[in-house]
Amino acid sequence: MTIPDHHLTQGERRVRSFHPHWKRLVGPFVALILIAAASGAAIYFIPGDFGYAGYARIAVVVIALVLLTIWSFVPYLRWKNTAYILTTHRFTISTGVLNKSTDEIPITKVNTVSSDQTFAERLLGCGTLTVESAGDRGEIVLRDIPKIQEVRMDLFRLVEDASDGEVDGR
Repeated sequence: MTIPDHHLTQGERRVRSFHPHWKRLVGPFVALILIAAASGAAIYFIPGDFGYAGYARIAVVVIALVLLTIWSFVPYLRWKNTAYILTTHRFTISTGVLNKSTDEIPITKVNTVSSDQTFAERLLGCGTLTVESAGDRGEIVLRDIPKIQEVRMDLFRLVEDASDGEVDGR
């Protein structure tokens, strides 16, 4: 997901566009495997001579589909529809599946950029990015940012360039 070219201002270019780190999908994937295994086992162990075996199998499938939707499909859609776009003029955070929410932080308003990583996040190459701005919210905390050090350095470089009055390092 990225900003279409016609939404960019004159002289603005995309620096980086990404989704949250894939680690957010580990839980939904485990849920998918467990639900599929449990429902398969439940269908297998329903006795064939049971009078309501057909209804029981249908109930298992319906329950499995509902659980898969809630615990796997919806989190995947949230992950897929969350986008971070860094351009030479702004940092855009877009979220939402049915309803869309977009926050834009002008690079010129960014005061501080910092990152935090746990040991596990260091191994995975992700972390939490904190952007302090002179806007209404003041501080925005973004979790599970992939390649956090590269994103932080790009954002910091753009902030420095903006404070120096430069665009694209010129």
